[in-house]
Amino acid sequence: QVQLVESGGGLVQPGGSLRLSCVVSGFTMDYYAIGWFRQAPGKEREGVSCISRGDDGATYYSDSVKGRFTISRDNAKNTVYLQMNSLKPEDTAVYYCATDPYGYCSSSSYYSPHLYDYWGQGTQVTVSS
Repeated sequence: QVQLVESGGGLVQPGGSLRLSCVVSGFTMDYYAIGWFRQAPGKEREGVSCISRGDDGATYYSDSVKGRFTISRDNAKNTVYLQMNSLKPEDTAVYYCATDPYGYCSSSSYYSPHLYDYWGQGTQVTVSS
């Protein structure tokens, strides 16, 4: 049974940092690309970042988080991370990870939810003073 479990969310002040984790179980994620999405209340799900397959997969970021967020993966632990620095109130959302069976992120499509087959349940990130 494939399962993705996100953790690491919470309440943080503006300018603070959080590191999200996405643990994948039920299959080996080595050959999958992994994406991070977020959804704020009343808004559509937004693609945040993507990392391609392999130990040194290519990475992509939305303009809204570029330079502040860093995605990484540890295939030995079947885990993907999203390091979030310089957080802003507009980063407040539920964050989801998802698997892309194609394996390679594309700058023109990584933000499209329909490319991803398995999703986690999400972790809440709230940035507020």
